[in-house]
Amino acid sequence: MTLSGLLIWLCIGAIAGWLAGLLVKGFGFGLLGNIVVGIVGAFVGGWILSVLGIAIMQGIGGAIVGATIGAVAVLLLLSLVRRA
Repeated sequence: MTLSGLLIWLCIGAIAGWLAGLLVKGFGFGLLGNIVVGIVGAFVGGWILSVLGIAIMQGIGGAIVGATIGAVAVLLLLSLVRRA
């Protein structure tokens, strides 16, 4: 992976984690936490969308949308774990 590819992954993760934190109230992990939630969310979102057979936009916009969907799912799962 090139340095530019790594920077794109980090930016997409940060944006997706930040958006998911806005959508799921009560979650704010700071920049590093948002990047981690966004990158994990990208994998989860890709899996969820492929299982459902949903194809979204291509490129960076599609990556942000898919990662945000997955990050929201991760945050909702974390909220369930915290309550238990």
